[in-house]
Amino acid sequence: MERESFEDQEVAKLLNDHYIAIKVDREERPDIDALYMSVCQALTGSGGWPLTVLLTPEKKPFYAGTYFPKRQMFGRIGLMDVLEQIHRKWEQDGEALDKLGDDLLADLQSLDRKNSLSVSEGSEGIPGEELLHEAYELYRRQFDEEYGGFGNAPKFPSPHNLSFLLAYSQTYTQPDALRMVEKTLESMYRGGMYDHVGFGFARYSTDREWLVPHFEKMLYDNALLAIAYLEAYQITKKPLYAEVAEQIFAYAKRDMTSPEGAFYSAEDADSEGVEGKFYVFSREEIEEALGLEDMHSYCHVYGITPEGNFEGENIPNLLEGLPDVMAERLGMNPLGLRTRMEEWREKLFAYREQRIHPSKDDKVLTSWNGLIITALAKGAKALQKPEYAQAAIAAADFIWDKLRREDGRLLARYRDGESAIPAYLDDYTFMIWGLTELYEATGQSVYLERALTLKDGLLELFVDKENGGFFFTGHDGEELPIRSKEWYDGAIPSGNSVAAKLLWKLSVMSQDVELKMVAEHTAAVMASAASAYPPGYAMYLQAHLAIASGGREWVLSGKREDAALHSMLAHVQQAYLPDAALLVNWEGDTEGILRLLPHLADKPAMNGEATAYVCRNFACRAPVTNMEAVRELLVSGHSEV
Repeated sequence: MERESFEDQEVAKLLNDHYIAIKVDREERPDIDALYMSVCQALTGSGGWPLTVLLTPEKKPFYAGTYFPKRQMFGRIGLMDVLEQIHRKWEQDGEALDKLGDDLLADLQSLDRKNSLSVSEGSEGIPGEELLHEAYELYRRQFDEEYGGFGNAPKFPSPHNLSFLLAYSQTYTQPDALRMVEKTLESMYRGGMYDHVGFGFARYSTDREWLVPHFEKMLYDNALLAIAYLEAYQITKKPLYAEVAEQIFAYAKRDMTSPEGAFYSAEDADSEGVEGKFYVFSREEIEEALGLEDMHSYCHVYGITPEGNFEGENIPNLLEGLPDVMAERLGMNPLGLRTRMEEWREKLFAYREQRIHPSKDDKVLTSWNGLIITALAKGAKALQKPEYAQAAIAAADFIWDKLRREDGRLLARYRDGESAIPAYLDDYTFMIWGLTELYEATGQSVYLERALTLKDGLLELFVDKENGGFFFTGHDGEELPIRSKEWYDGAIPSGNSVAAKLLWKLSVMSQDVELKMVAEHTAAVMASAASAYPPGYAMYLQAHLAIASGGREWVLSGKREDAALHSMLAHVQQAYLPDAALLVNWEGDTEGILRLLPHLADKPAMNGEATAYVCRNFACRAPVTNMEAVRELLVSGHSEV
């Protein structure tokens, strides 16, 4: 539509003569996008992008649709036809269109109030375990046994679905849940949705097999996928999952990082006006990059054929088998093949770098940076690689320095030296998540302090005191006809789900009973919405699991220079503990963690030795001071008192 209409002189003249054309970046203004998408759904029965909405000068919508060709074709009305007809109607009877806008907004406002009331009135406390089991059963029924994932094409990664199933598999000793996750993670990696030359995942797969992607790469997808692969590695210790997570980080650090250390938003699917052109190869190009002999081996391993697998070209993939399988078929040593594959990849990457790159969306979004900070901090813990913590610190410090007003109010977007737009619920909750993980990865209390500061802002700006939960916009934001709340965990988890999970975790860390009640109330309010279709609320289900665990906490106390303490810390960081909080009580740190959390003074190092306290519901086991006891607690998979 951009090429057909918005770059067309005839369309431009019609627009400029009779309309004020406003292009909205839906990632920069998700509040506007959500409002007018609901308008489109009300008027047409469906939604999608590109979204086209016509408004009165008072911003009252009266006409909406998604894709319009320039002129009518195939039974679909054209944009020129719409603009001409609406202009005539406005000139002849603008009051009718104005009234249509009033009526539509009134209907939407009434529906929003009913939905909000139905959610809050349906909350009778946090549901029991039956909701978790129902969700698992629905995932199991929708699971694609042959190719992994859920449902048919197109297939979206939705990594928080996988994170829930991983947590469920461990909580209820359900190996089938873990099997579904592993099948999906391996299949996504093997397919063409994964960039086997430059790393990172594309937006989604257009087919059931994960072969042909929509080639756009999004920061949030890659952050959430890295989290899922890391969690799978923590549970299974299979090197593939760690390798994929590290490759995602390599891509993000190489191609998506600003000079100041923050992360850009996305890379387009198109280059030179053709989707996927940057990413696909012919056999001749493979030969040019690798030479004739290596070309034959590469094509065999990566499914490259003369006829191609995508519009006459080839998307490299491993659908025929992972390296160990292919090594057996080729009669090669697996390690030798892996070495060759990396040599091929480096040569092909250098060859591809000479092409015209897809455009990069170089705006910095606070919310999406919160997700990649979370992923990097989790990577630092799970893989014991401090360089990932350093990358997370650079991004977190940038957000803290550049994306806050003087009064401390978080902002949503940075680009070309300009910070703007009061931050949304997602910005606050995702940054709280990232900062909390970063504290656990580094033991630096400044990041926990920042998380607690943002928590205060979250409670001040977004809470719906009447019906519970959190509004998407702060009470100080631009006034729109509807102040909505997002419950559903779509491609990105909802801010309400993340709020429930993170506020609960912070309440455990801080022993804040009032905060605990807010988290529980948020989870209770969301329960009725989640009960309608549990798989649509995967992050909420994770919050539900965490709250059901009763609030688990590991406190490690000792001297900064004590090697035994650092060994304990490394073991706990590497363990899969999705519902536990980790606190490091450095001896003598009265200005750091003890200032934030005075109750840790009751958990000192015993007899000067590194000491671990494992607590649940504010009650603790007897402290342990040796690594063997720590290992036993971690291996047991629980910390009941």
